[in-house]
Amino acid sequence: MTAVNRETGPGHVDERQARAVAEAARESEWHRPSFGKELYLGRLRLDLVHPYPRPDPGSVAAGEEFLARLRAFCETVDAQRIEREDRIPDEVVRGLKELGALGMKIPRAYGGLGLSQLYYNRALTLVGSVSPAVAALLSAHQSIGVPQPLAMFGTEEQKRAFLPRCAATDISAFLLTEPDVGSDPARLRCTATPVEDGSAYLIDGVKLWTTNGVVADLLVVMARVPQSEGHRGGITAFVVEGASEGITVEHRNRFMGLRGLENGVTRFHRVRVPAQNRIGEEGKGLRIALSTLNTGRLSLPAICVGAGKWCTRTAREWARERVQWGRPVGAHEEVAKKIAFISATTYAMNAVLELAGQFADDGRHDIRIEAALAKLWCSEMAWRVADDLVQVRGGRGFETADSLAARGERGVPAEQVLRDLRINRIFEGSTEIMHLMIAREAVDAHLAVAGDIIDPDADTAAKARAVAKASGFYASWLPTLVVGEGQRPGAFGEFGPLAAHLRYVERAARRLARSTFYGMSRWQGRMETKQGFLARVVDIGAELFAMSATVVRAHHDRLEHPERGQGAYELADAFCRQSRLRVDALFTALWANTDDLDGKLSRRVLEDRYAWLEDGILDPSVPGPLIAPSEPGPSDRENVHRTTG
Repeated sequence: MTAVNRETGPGHVDERQARAVAEAARESEWHRPSFGKELYLGRLRLDLVHPYPRPDPGSVAAGEEFLARLRAFCETVDAQRIEREDRIPDEVVRGLKELGALGMKIPRAYGGLGLSQLYYNRALTLVGSVSPAVAALLSAHQSIGVPQPLAMFGTEEQKRAFLPRCAATDISAFLLTEPDVGSDPARLRCTATPVEDGSAYLIDGVKLWTTNGVVADLLVVMARVPQSEGHRGGITAFVVEGASEGITVEHRNRFMGLRGLENGVTRFHRVRVPAQNRIGEEGKGLRIALSTLNTGRLSLPAICVGAGKWCTRTAREWARERVQWGRPVGAHEEVAKKIAFISATTYAMNAVLELAGQFADDGRHDIRIEAALAKLWCSEMAWRVADDLVQVRGGRGFETADSLAARGERGVPAEQVLRDLRINRIFEGSTEIMHLMIAREAVDAHLAVAGDIIDPDADTAAKARAVAKASGFYASWLPTLVVGEGQRPGAFGEFGPLAAHLRYVERAARRLARSTFYGMSRWQGRMETKQGFLARVVDIGAELFAMSATVVRAHHDRLEHPERGQGAYELADAFCRQSRLRVDALFTALWANTDDLDGKLSRRVLEDRYAWLEDGILDPSVPGPLIAPSEPGPSDRENVHRTTG
């Protein structure tokens, strides 16, 4: 991994080196069409999403049969017990294993259920509506744990060795993050040193926020192999037995939500891992991790959809039954607006999730952008939905379910749902990181033709060639952004009253592409520092994707389910009208904003110029370093226990 400073090691890299590491791991080729990528280029490729893709009949039969069994099992789960005891009971985990839930995504050939992505998402939606902690256990195990990277990159021998275990008995975890390394992999410190005869690696280091890591039987570990004779080195992926000598779980983390989550700090001390447990080649670990997350991220919007559906039901029941000033609270305009937002947004989240899931099943689309947009958009919108539900329920929204039940009312865990959902804006790529990642893909075409123009290290000849290349690209592309179907009054007529929203999407996509081009022209090499601008570009694209998915889904529902067709159109229309207001505001904010002022103010805050603002308070924080040292202190070692699986 050449981006690492050889003199100072992986812990000391500058911004340019860090970006180089991330760029080297990125999949840069586009072999299949991407609806999301086309949107950012100003093209509404409706042919890629309409007619709405249909699942395979065989996968439907298998999926529905499992969902029926899963629903019956979930009815026996005491979600409030998980909340109170801060752990998932052993009988629940045992029941999931007996049900086959650990192997939902594992092919039948290896002992799993072989569910489609569509039905895997629906299963997580169902489980997540009962207990997000249980859904997180299943998701971390299958979406990013051992099964997914092995399915994509493992050898046949590795699949036969590990997948049957993961399908039936063994819980897996994914270990990438470290105490001082979040979304910047260039600084990864955990090492995997080859032994002299090359038969194994010795892993040393610490991993933080290891979801399932406290109870995992199998781990996917990302570690840096030192460059040496016969070893190309770099970040590499390994399957590690959880009970290996030298692994200790030093701490079980506790959070504001997901209180049954088995998440901790795991230390490796000369943990011997057979060479045959390496996934892929040395130096390919980060690419494996990112590729795994492309599809794996869909588990989070699935859980968000479950929360949205639950919030819709709870808001409907409460707003109809609670009476204030002689009328149900849902009849008051301010509350009615929240009910409309909750229900319309939930319909849209479901449309986004199902479309992305069907894309993954079809295998005809590159879903890098779609899966990332689904994760980003659904996690943000679900949080707003849950926040509105708490507001609709008032004091009862803020009160815990146990407290409500103790005084004789129905124990509705509205505040818990809000707490549980909060992590989805951080899990598997925070909103800020997702903005940067999607923005990189969104401007990919521009960088491909203008790379050397904006590269400060490129020589004059390279810049001249780049200018010629860019001139040809923009000469053919820019004219396509002037006019389009969105300006033709009768366009998309088959969608009836929703056609106007598709015309808006088409016009807005071209406007977004033009805005991106203007930004590139204005800032050139500084474009990557304009994170506020890029975030708004991404958010506009996310709303356009959601509108497209929602309109197409409503049309599909009208044809497939006539009894709900009118309701689907009403929900889709309301959502699109709400979304258009957000898009219009984002377009305005592209050029009229306080980004520069905010940056200047932030720098002064960090320079302690406004420390006087903090006068008159006390800090309740427990004394200690802001970031834990790499080596545990004596008090930490007293509570260290070995992972037993």
